[in-house]
Amino acid sequence: MTEYHGNVHVGGPVQTHELAALMITKVAVGPMNNNAYLLRCRRTDEQVLIDAANDAKTLLRVIGGAGLARVITTHRHQDHWQALGEVIAKTNAITVAGRFDVDGIPVPTGEPVGDGDRIKVGESELEVIHLVGHTPGSIALLYDDPAGAPHVFTGDSLFPGGVGNTHGDPEAFKSLLGDVETKLFDRLPDETWVYPGHGDDTTLGTERPSLPEWRARGW
Repeated sequence: MTEYHGNVHVGGPVQTHELAALMITKVAVGPMNNNAYLLRCRRTDEQVLIDAANDAKTLLRVIGGAGLARVITTHRHQDHWQALGEVIAKTNAITVAGRFDVDGIPVPTGEPVGDGDRIKVGESELEVIHLVGHTPGSIALLYDDPAGAPHVFTGDSLFPGGVGNTHGDPEAFKSLLGDVETKLFDRLPDETWVYPGHGDDTTLGTERPSLPEWRARGW
């Protein structure tokens, strides 16, 4: 088994994080180096995809023949849903997105979700965490592993080195940093693994000391 480190690049191999009950496969796609994550329940083989960002052919190859129950879109920005229509057409999966972003996603959302909602992945589940600032309806997805550390998929709301782009809007930055602090850093332990929408993974413990710096710089 290859040790999981989360460093992937477009055209390169996937990385799979093997947890006790859940398999998390990370693949990079498209010109903006988007991350897509395929989650598979080890007991039932049910699969859920987070962000059908680009390159449907690659995503469908990763999904394989086991079928797909849902595709969750973390937010409305185009680079996170460009393959959504094709993936849904091939798999008949249910579409899920934050209810305040569904109007910006051209593929209809079958299950709009909000803060605290739960999404099943076979016998496991994800908790929806609404983070306002990068977009009005951005969501993170928390898998609170009963056998280990928590895992959180943050879309473009949290990266190594800072929160997501708020386009110079100080109120949006204040909102996003506040939500990230109270809903992620204040709640979850340092060993929480963070899977962002682009680039490498991180942990909350790695990023926590930088929170004052982020607040002071304003981005």
